[in-house]
Amino acid sequence: MSDLGPHILVVDDDARLRDLLQRYLSRNGFRVTAAPDAADARTKLAGFDFDLLVLDVMLPGESGFDLTRHLRRDSEVPVLLLTAMTTAENRIEGLETGADDYLAKPFEPRELLLRIRAILRRRGPAEAPPAQLRLGEFEFDLARGELARDGEPVHLTTAELTLLRLFAGQPGATVSREDLLPETGANSLRAVDVQITRLRRKIEPDPKNPRYLQTVWGRGYVLWPD
Repeated sequence: MSDLGPHILVVDDDARLRDLLQRYLSRNGFRVTAAPDAADARTKLAGFDFDLLVLDVMLPGESGFDLTRHLRRDSEVPVLLLTAMTTAENRIEGLETGADDYLAKPFEPRELLLRIRAILRRRGPAEAPPAQLRLGEFEFDLARGELARDGEPVHLTTAELTLLRLFAGQPGATVSREDLLPETGANSLRAVDVQITRLRRKIEPDPKNPRYLQTVWGRGYVLWPD
């Protein structure tokens, strides 16, 4: 697993649930990539190494069962299936495809988190080191939520810490201003921009020409650590 935190691929055609899971898992120390269907998931699997898949069973086109069977031909990546089908036969079929676990919808996000951690404990090292990101002279400990400059603590407001944790949980992923709005408690998109500006003043050598927390015009913001 990467020292930036385990990388999870969430595959679900429900855009709202997909986005909620991406934000929730990111806040809990995971790097998260999302896909709306099996075809997109295959593309992402070909380009990235993932530590675990959270995979909806009822997808348009190729089902989660079929994708799991395909993966098991040459991959041991753990798979946690999500489904609204709750009969014993469905659960058995899911496990027979080679999935590691099976969670029925609706579910509590906390239960999903516990199951993911249990799978990763079984599949990988007993405990991963704290996730840390390097931003030039700064180092951010994602697990502790602490920012330091050359070993000296840097104070972050609650909003700044929330933003940095969110970006650090998915480095290289663009996060829209609309998604940042509920996460930060800001009352407008302009207020989100103001919070981004304040965070840049804490982590950027030149806040007016950001190196790490960059603007993706028309889409949002992205964090590029060293």
